[in-house]
Amino acid sequence: MSSLSKAQLHRQAEHLVDFVNKSPSPFHAIDVCRKWLCGANFTELKEKQSWCGVIKPNGRYFFTRNGSSIVAFAVGGKFRPGNGTSIVAAHSDSPCLKLKPVSRKSGSGFLQVGVQLYGGGLWHTWFDRDLSVAGRVMVRDGAGGYSGRLVAIEEPIMRIPSLAIHMDRTANEAFKFNKETHLTPILATVSKALNGTDSNAGSDTEKPAHHAVLLERIAKQLDVSVGDISDFELCLYDTQKAAIGGLLNELIYAARLDNLNSSYCAIEGLINSLNGEHALEDDSHVRLVTLFDNEEVGSTSAYGANSALLESALRRIQASCDGVNLTSFEESIANSYMISSDVTHAVHPNYSEKHEENHRPELQKGPAIKTNANQRYATTSVTSTILKDIAKRNGIPMQEFVVRNDSSCGSTIGPMLSAQLGLRTVDIGNPLLAMHSIREVCGADDVGMLVKLFEHFFSEFAALDAKINVD
Repeated sequence: MSSLSKAQLHRQAEHLVDFVNKSPSPFHAIDVCRKWLCGANFTELKEKQSWCGVIKPNGRYFFTRNGSSIVAFAVGGKFRPGNGTSIVAAHSDSPCLKLKPVSRKSGSGFLQVGVQLYGGGLWHTWFDRDLSVAGRVMVRDGAGGYSGRLVAIEEPIMRIPSLAIHMDRTANEAFKFNKETHLTPILATVSKALNGTDSNAGSDTEKPAHHAVLLERIAKQLDVSVGDISDFELCLYDTQKAAIGGLLNELIYAARLDNLNSSYCAIEGLINSLNGEHALEDDSHVRLVTLFDNEEVGSTSAYGANSALLESALRRIQASCDGVNLTSFEESIANSYMISSDVTHAVHPNYSEKHEENHRPELQKGPAIKTNANQRYATTSVTSTILKDIAKRNGIPMQEFVVRNDSSCGSTIGPMLSAQLGLRTVDIGNPLLAMHSIREVCGADDVGMLVKLFEHFFSEFAALDAKINVD
């Protein structure tokens, strides 16, 4: 069992619940992480500016890109160019519905909102939920410029109603729906909107991009005028709060656990590893966390894992230190190690046959190492040995996950980054039920175990790596 006390485990579960509730969009999640890091004495860097002379041994730093991805790192007191980086990588995004650039729709007396499907969600779970919107709004300022503002409307302003069973007697046998026409949320009634402010609610002659009542609600939330709103990136989210549940408070019910679970544990583990005045003094490595956006849609964006984001950060860290040479970056990569952390499939009690019989991760039994012979995961015997050693010495249980041979296997950012950079990588994740549902389930104790694993990884890997003999 984990060496953490019950109180410590429960506290970490509560912190994850709070993080999820404050993070209805990737922009909000990264903003929360940014505030945590500032509170832990990290210095914010800008990619547009030089880092030379800024980065020092024992220093703590972070930067964001697009407001939806973040890189945070702490430099060991004995770090020199060519030394390695201890990395935990995760992602900030989750499957959701996003507003279309022209979202204004209406039908049968209702104002509706056009949405795009983002990622591979279990879309039937979005029916009959109390929905709202959150994300980033570009607002004109008084100086003729623009700034990004975060918005999250807490009230349930949208809903996708199911069709009554009386009108589809086959619904309980095979619930089928058209993603374009049936997954369109209701925003308001036309009659009510006409009595209010949306003069275009029922008009066929004028076609603004979005319903006026929606724009006015967003503007009110931001305390700006509708005319000041230039554009936005808004996603729908379930207004039901994340909660600790189960008869013995052993479960967490929440949206976006894939992959806010890993995102929280990574940032918390990094910060916790720095507790103590001399925490970095004897460390020869850089401790780094990176949270990417767009993993759920393939990671190919300027702020996804299939970009130069991580490589750029690693190169700039090396280049900003005294004593750098022409091969410092390449030497550093060979000395580095990455944990790719993304949730894994917990065995489902009603569908246990879907799991390979010897690889059935359970809730409340710790994170699972993910392995795939076809390189859908980046784990090797070397990288798993390193992490298992750290876990065993610190009383953290580990599980194993492999998909059945007759089942397709998902993937993570692990193989992508490992191949791009030549990084030794292990894929792991906390077990999860109902992955990609609007409400997912994870083990409450697993949160604290993963935080503790990352904390010990950051503080112990450099010394352990000196004892690994492969190449």
